[in-house]
Amino acid sequence: MGGGTRLLVEDTPEGVLLRSAPALAATRFEDVFASLPHSGRPKTLEEMDAGVLAEARRRHARD
Repeated sequence: MGGGTRLLVEDTPEGVLLRSAPALAATRFEDVFASLPHSGRPKTLEEMDAGVLAEARRRHARD
């Protein structure tokens, strides 16, 4: 089967309605986004900034 837009056909009192089918399956927020478990004290903003900067430097050094 070739590419293109998949359509959903709905019967309405006025006739037939064609709507484009969603490209992705419906999901719930809880199924997609989550946090990994963490033990210990929360990181400070300074610690988070330092971690992001260290990772950016590490990735930039690979290039």
